Amino acid sequence: MLACLLACACCPLFAATTTTPHKAVTHHRLLHRLHWTRWNPMFRPSHESLLVQNAEVDRLELPRIQDDDELEALKASGALQPIIAGETLRFDPRLDPSRRYCRPWTRDFVQDIAQAYYHRFHEQIQVNSAVRTVKVQKKLRRHNRNAAPAEGETASSHLAGLTVDLQRRGMTQEQVHWVERYLFYMKSLGLVEPEEERRQWVFHIMVSGRYADWRETQDIVPVERPEPTTTITADSRAE
Repeated sequence: MLACLLACACCPLFAATTTTPHKAVTHHRLLHRLHWTRWNPMFRPSHESLLVQNAEVDRLELPRIQDDDELEALKASGALQPIIAGETLRFDPRLDPSRRYCRPWTRDFVQDIAQAYYHRFHEQIQVNSAVRTVKVQKKLRRHNRNAAPAEGETASSHLAGLTVDLQRRGMTQEQVHWVERYLFYMKSLGLVEPEEERRQWVFHIMVSGRYADWRETQDIVPVERPEPTTTITADSRAE
């Protein structure tokens, strides 16, 4: 009997059965490695980027909005402006209408990139997030370990109304590269600080207060690519 059991243990069928979990684990690791290989964004999230974003918040002397009372007061004063959905732009339906607001220059940036994106692809850009309160950010941190803190030198710039998240998931490779080139141009001018978030698959974009002054001096804005030869007139921007 013992000889029979030993023979069974050494047979090919038994060996195949015992190695299957190992093969499954190896296959899973290979898929995980390939997934990381595909993730090669132009704007990786970093500690340094969060510092840059907060430095701009401090330069502008903007408050980190604590709660809904402060949020509503800033809306009433006009310090926060509504982002308007339309032909070129839509919202994630899960985004609370009370938080579809941002600083005026951030709103202008969103309108400009949405218009340019629509001109190129005849598709809308989607806004997934805009202004947040500290209370909302703390709640988000409990469910998303990658979310920025609600306080400190690396706090989320959403708290000051400077930042929007634009949907990246569902874009084609061409569309992703187009947005990256657009943001690269704006970043080179010191007008935005972008990140491409992996967990949420969005373009997180902090818009500098300098965008307002820069925009006033422009007769043209980039459409196809950052080179100044491919442009539309300022009159054709979204209002």
